[in-house]
Amino acid sequence: MKPRHLHETDKQYRVFLYIFYAAASMMGIIMVYGVVMMVGEWQETGYYVMGEVLVNTHVPFEGFANLTTWLSFACVISWYCVSRIGWKKTVGLQSYRMALLQLMLLGFAVICLYEVLWSFTVLNAEITAQMVIDGTTPDIDRLIVDYPDPDRPWNLIFATKIWSVGFLISAHAFYLSTRPRKSKEEMIPDE
Repeated sequence: MKPRHLHETDKQYRVFLYIFYAAASMMGIIMVYGVVMMVGEWQETGYYVMGEVLVNTHVPFEGFANLTTWLSFACVISWYCVSRIGWKKTVGLQSYRMALLQLMLLGFAVICLYEVLWSFTVLNAEITAQMVIDGTTPDIDRLIVDYPDPDRPWNLIFATKIWSVGFLISAHAFYLSTRPRKSKEEMIPDE
């Protein structure tokens, strides 16, 4: 039996669509919350750390998952839903457009992998340095890096998680783009 692709008439399609809407709403709410809190911090102190408010806010209760974890989860889930329900959009891509898309996705995957490795290496170096110097374990949720702009540092936990999600999504998209193409005949649902 040949595997079928999802069509608008399938019940699974609606499930993926509703899950996508929920995950996209979660991403939007977290993004708006992060921006509002960051702007408030910027106006109050003239300084902010990218992603720090998302790392230090735990939902639904203290000690549970922070907003960065929820954001990463929502991004991965929404990407998977899009890859399942949006397959028809790529069927008609000509070979040169698909080649350009694959090069772009490969480039994104390599850049994201580099950033993950760099952020993780810096995070480990910061932890090790404080343990060697002070003999104490640092609060890893507060570790920052003054890169790429010293005036706008990034929280290392936030950077590592977001770049990991970027790598996962771009690598998966690249993988999907190299698989055998679906045909236009498959766009018509079986009766």
